[in-house]
Amino acid sequence: MSADRTPDAARQRRHRHVRERQAVVFGVLLGGLAVAALGAAAVYTGSWTPPLLARGFSSPAPTGLAAANSPCPPEGATPVPYGQVTVNVLNSTSRVGLAGDTASALASRGFVVASQNNAAAMGYTGYDGTALIQFGTQGVAAAYTVAAQFDTPQLVLDTRADATVDVVVGKTYNALVAAADVVLVVDQPFAVPEGCIALDQVTAVPQPTPPPAPEETAPPAEG
Repeated sequence: MSADRTPDAARQRRHRHVRERQAVVFGVLLGGLAVAALGAAAVYTGSWTPPLLARGFSSPAPTGLAAANSPCPPEGATPVPYGQVTVNVLNSTSRVGLAGDTASALASRGFVVASQNNAAAMGYTGYDGTALIQFGTQGVAAAYTVAAQFDTPQLVLDTRADATVDVVVGKTYNALVAAADVVLVVDQPFAVPEGCIALDQVTAVPQPTPPPAPEETAPPAEG
């Protein structure tokens, strides 16, 4: 029997093959780690942007208390107890009964509903969003308390002197945010929405007023 066909020679060949495979595996692993380390260093230093990040990949933005361009809440302002907030609910859509349904939903949470009406009858135009929350400087905290009940509302500052809040429900409104999902904590300041404008930099719009009633035409005098 030749030396390369002995059992010892076969074992040596197997051991050599195992060592060769291990060397290849470890070499691939080490090479991969080296490439990953170089890539991480390049991303960290800003010299390379992975294709996924270059496409602007990001997670969805969280829903805030207010849409961009709304007045910011004053620093340190906290939620107002619902029973101390007076709202007027207005329907700017063609959906019959929407103001009443929304008013009932707000009242069931403890808000004081002063009135409910069609938006046009109170001087508002149609609104395409979810809800327009309009208020004066005395009602900022109250407005933010109301806004937390709606999904992505728009807050608008007007010239009214009291703390009442107008809620104009729009075309994309379906229902209030579930009570369990309302992002308000007693004695904890409001979160400042991204893109809001400092209150002292906002120019208040005129408070809407009902349009004048049409004048009645007097019947012609009899001749």
